[in-house]
Formats: sequence, C-alpha cells, structure tokens
Amino acid sequence: MTIDEYIEYYREKGYIKAMREHVGHAPIMSCACGVIIENSNGEILLQKRRDNGRWAIIGGSMEMGETFEEAVKREAKEESGLILGKLEMFKLLSGRDRIIEYPNGDVTFGPGIVFLTKEFSGEIVNDPEEVMEHRFFKHTELPADLNKFDSDIILEWAAEKAKRG
Repeated sequence: MTIDEYIEYYREKGYIKAMREHVGHAPIMSCACGVIIENSNGEILLQKRRDNGRWAIIGGSMEMGETFEEAVKREAKEESGLILGKLEMFKLLSGRDRIIEYPNGDVTFGPGIVFLTKEFSGEIVNDPEEVMEHRFFKHTELPADLNKFDSDIILEWAAEKAKRG
C-alpha cells in the first residue's frame, strides 16, 4: 500500500481499531487531542463518557495525516455535533500519567495537546457509542466524578477562571 492508501484505510477504519486487531489489549502509543469548550457565560462543556460514566472534556486520538487542529475539530463534531472555531493552545500533556488503561483492558500511551475555544456553533448531539450526555458547568460547580485523565486539565481551567474573577 502507498502512504495515501494507508491514510485512507485508517480514516475509514480508525487507526486505533486497526492496530487493536494486531496487538489486542497490549500497550500502543497514540497522540491525543482534547478541547475545553467555554460558552459565553464562562462555563465549560463536559461530556459524560459511556465507557466509565465520568465527566471529561471532548477529545480523542489523532488519525494518520491529521493536524492537531483537524483532529480536535473532528472529535468535537463526532462526539458532540459542534463545529469549532478558533483554537488556542491550553496545555501539552506527556509523561507516565498519560498511560491509560480503558475498562475493556486496552492500554494506550497518549501524550497530546489540549486546546481552548470560545467559538463554536451547532446543536449538541451525543455520540451514542461514546457519550451519555453533555452539560455546561461553572468553574465553581464542577461534578465530583471527573474522568481521571482529564481532571487535572479541568481543575487547572477552573483555577485560572477563579484567578480572573
């Protein structure tokens, strides 16, 4: 296969799903992209994940050939139905704490990037395979059951909001 054929194949099938057919639950590395979506009231949009029932930011793994921005915009559209506008970098993530073991036993090392945006459009629609619900939260009223791998990001956002008043 040519690289273009691989890119098309992975876009159709999904790179992670294709790799899992070869390695099962063994650790793989992928680059993750996430986004903090903030509404005009200064609230953060969180999604309740179907795999663990915890609140998280929108995001996921990059597909081969995507830019960070393309990946996070695709993930937002897939998971929430929202179309994102201008993105600002919020945080880079790496290190041992980015090793994630999913409820199904898959293990992934997912260093990545988190963006922040206040520009979005569309109606929120939950991806039935990944998301139970979406909800906006004030920085002072965050849910207690945050996703382990997103909690530091969400709490850092809340702390920055508190500093600005």
